[in-house]
Formats: sequence, structure tokens, C-alpha cells
Amino acid sequence: MLYPAVAVLIVGSIGLAAYARSKVQGTVRRFRQVPGRVGLSGREVAEYVLRAGGVDGVEIQQVDGFLSDHYDPRNRQLRLSADVYSGRDLAAFGIAAHEAGHAIQHATGYTLLGLRSFTAPLAQLGGTLGFPLAIVGASLRLPPLMVAGLLLFALVVLFQLLTLPVELDASRRAVNILRGSGLVETQEEEMGVRSVLSSAALTYLAAAVTGIASLAQFALRLFGRRF
Repeated sequence: MLYPAVAVLIVGSIGLAAYARSKVQGTVRRFRQVPGRVGLSGREVAEYVLRAGGVDGVEIQQVDGFLSDHYDPRNRQLRLSADVYSGRDLAAFGIAAHEAGHAIQHATGYTLLGLRSFTAPLAQLGGTLGFPLAIVGASLRLPPLMVAGLLLFALVVLFQLLTLPVELDASRRAVNILRGSGLVETQEEEMGVRSVLSSAALTYLAAAVTGIASLAQFALRLFGRRF
């Protein structure tokens, strides 16, 4: 009974992941063609959002890569890709403000961000050792070792599940500040920023669904005869 459901979940996760990648790339490229009316760069938008959130001491850096933007809470560094750092378009506005939103989460002690940061190294360990440990357990016919491997990989899924509400909250903070400050002046601009952030959130949803599907698939392979 479980096999068809897991198969549907796996196929659905693959399709969702492909759609999410296409959606975010297309949306970002589209709104990179739409300049923000206030004429600020992504760096300037991030600086404003940080000030509005009462956050200081965060260094803003330019880094290489496409959509490589992120906030590093350990070093209090907000890293923006070149297109976002110097960009004066709605995509740059949204992405820069979103990453600044993470810095505000960090400064205000947002609980889920702390939990995600705590589980990050555990998830990395689980991603490295989970499946190999489970496979070794299956080969040696040691159920406790198999279960330990699956539990380790489950930490990856937990991290992905925690990531989704953290990202949504950062986007909410970003939009509220952009709208309240007048950096986004019209409803059309706000919708553009929301479109960029919503498409990005879809990638995190896809990652969580893919992780759940992978965990379910491997559990069935190891314990399928018991179901």
C-alpha cells in the first residue's frame, strides 16, 4: 500500500524541484529588467532595512555567483551577489531586503533561526553519514544500524523543514519595511518584490518535499518487507 504513495511523492518532488528552479530563475531575470523608482542599489536597500530593524555592526560584502546571497550569523556578514549588491532593480531590492531580514531575525533572537543554526552541522553530518550507515546496516543485517542511519538523514529533513518558515519570516520582514519606508512606492513594485521572494520560497518548499520523499523511499527499501 505504501509503495504507490511513495512513488507519487518522489515523482511529485522531482517535478516540483524542476518547476521551482525554473520559476525562481525566470522571475529574477524578469524583475532585473524593472528598475526601482527610488534608484537605490541592493547594498543601499540592505543598509536601510538593517537600520530600520535596529541592527548595526553587520558587514555587507559582495560575493561571486548567481543567487549566492546569504547572511552568515557567525560572522555577522551579509553577502550579496554582484547583481544584487550593485543592482537597482526590483529583484535586487527584494533579495537584499530578504537577507537583511535574516540579520534582523538574528539580532532579535528569532527562535526558529536559532534552531536552524543549531541543526545545520547535525544536518551536514546526517547528509554525509546517514545513507552510508543505513546501507552498511542493511548489508550486515543490523536493524539498529539501519535505523541510526535513517535517523541521521532525518536531521537533513528537519533542517529543511525549519528553513521554510525562517525564509518566509525574513521575506515578511523585508516586505513590511520596504512598504512602510516608501522604498517600494507602488503596488506594482510591491507585487514585483513579492513575486521574487515567493518564487525563492518555492525552492525551499521543493527541498523539503524532496528530502521527505528521499527519506520515505530509502526507508521502504530497507524495511519494505515489513509493510
